Amino acid sequence: MILEHKKRLRQKRVWRIRKKVSGTAERPRLCAHFSNKHIYAQVIDDESGRTLLALSSLNPEMRKENLRANVESARKLGEEFGKSAVAAGMSKIVFDRNGRSYHGAVKAFADASRKAGLEF
Repeated sequence: MILEHKKRLRQKRVWRIRKKVSGTAERPRLCAHFSNKHIYAQVIDDESGRTLLALSSLNPEMRKENLRANVESARKLGEEFGKSAVAAGMSKIVFDRNGRSYHGAVKAFADASRKAGLEF
């Protein structure tokens, strides 16, 4: 009962954020998802409905570092994601925190991405 209520509230936060945040070809949306074990991030062009770049803690090169969904791992993955995005030609993006509050692992991921060269 309580879990269903929490899920419903989180989904409302996601919808509220997505009303305001949208990715374009010039400024795609960086969506970061944190599960209990792993971190997933992708850059999305919402106008064409395409994923331009995706990286997660499950990728083979990231698996070697044994990353989990904590602050230190978010920092490492954010840094690697920022480098990949800049190498792919994306420098300006819109950050979608996906219903989570902006602190802890979400903040560490965003700050590391900024440090790697992304602007948002």
